[in-house]
Amino acid sequence: MILKTLLVVGVIFVVYFMFFKKKAVKNDPKNEQERRKEKYDANDMIECAQCGVYCELDEAILSDAKYYCSPECVEKAS
Repeated sequence: MILKTLLVVGVIFVVYFMFFKKKAVKNDPKNEQERRKEKYDANDMIECAQCGVYCELDEAILSDAKYYCSPECVEKAS
């Protein structure tokens, strides 16, 4: 009888942590901010801070912590 009770409590404990505990972690604002700070892949598209055109990250120009699509947009922003 005691083993059955422990088994039921153990199953309830596992189900709780598998389904309910993970949902609370996904909606945590701190984790969302960490996901946004993840590094970009080279093929990711990023918006130009000046004109709004999307270009690949490996072709973009980084200036003053902003991405630009061309040297002309960098000059316009300065």
